[in-house]
Amino acid sequence: MAIGPSSTPSPVPAGIPCWIELACREQAVAERFYGALFGWEYTTQRDPATSDGRYAIGALNGLPVGGLYRAAQGAPLGWMPHISVPHTASAAEWVEHLGGRITLGPVAIPDRGTIMHALDACGAPVVFWEVPPNWEFVTGIPNTFSGADLNTHDGVAADHFYTKLFTYGSHQIGDGEMLDYVEWLIEHEPVLYRYVMGSEYSLDTPPHWLVYFDIDPARGVDAVAGEAIMHGGTVVIQPYDTPFGRMAILADPEGAVFAVIDHSRVTEGWGRAEVDDPYDD
Repeated sequence: MAIGPSSTPSPVPAGIPCWIELACREQAVAERFYGALFGWEYTTQRDPATSDGRYAIGALNGLPVGGLYRAAQGAPLGWMPHISVPHTASAAEWVEHLGGRITLGPVAIPDRGTIMHALDACGAPVVFWEVPPNWEFVTGIPNTFSGADLNTHDGVAADHFYTKLFTYGSHQIGDGEMLDYVEWLIEHEPVLYRYVMGSEYSLDTPPHWLVYFDIDPARGVDAVAGEAIMHGGTVVIQPYDTPFGRMAILADPEGAVFAVIDHSRVTEGWGRAEVDDPYDD
């Protein structure tokens, strides 16, 4: 649920989250919301992989923290982590060998390397990125990426796909039955997480990623949840305490779901009995 503070230069090790981006309907709406909530500022670049050829880079104190773009008609919306690969062409072969499917690319983007969109073996969308030299992605400080969960109905398929693709180590955090929650590790450090959706999710909830943003303890998750409402968002799950910190699940004005977390407020137990399904329509 968390990775350490960094401004990650290339070469980025394989399997590391190297970027996050939001597919949205109205880019201006998203920019206003996240700018107000997290203090991000934006520059727009040309991008041949987006529907309108535009891509906004969000920055905090001048350093890149994520991207926003207008999704094509009918395309899924929401936050997506990008995972680094040394060679997208080789990764494409492995993705298909392990039961995944390529949905876009590889596509070369000027000054930003080569990306490839895919569905993994459990059907979750994922982006793989061969980043360019001197790539930067700021993480692990307030108002930036903190970590990501892959929420799936098939933990076995997800574990096999990603641990074979990236030789991740795997460690069960829950009991494996009532709570099947796994961290994927590189050199004993967690880089991503996998959660098997329980009865709190409907069976037709598609596999998806939940992206977390770090919150300054002086500000607090409860205050951020209130500010999200003020800026047009919603609180999907009210703030609660976990062994990882105090967190809440929010949605932006277009319904894109994300989590915020204050890692300074940890507890030995979970502060709620069950999770509401943020994807339940």
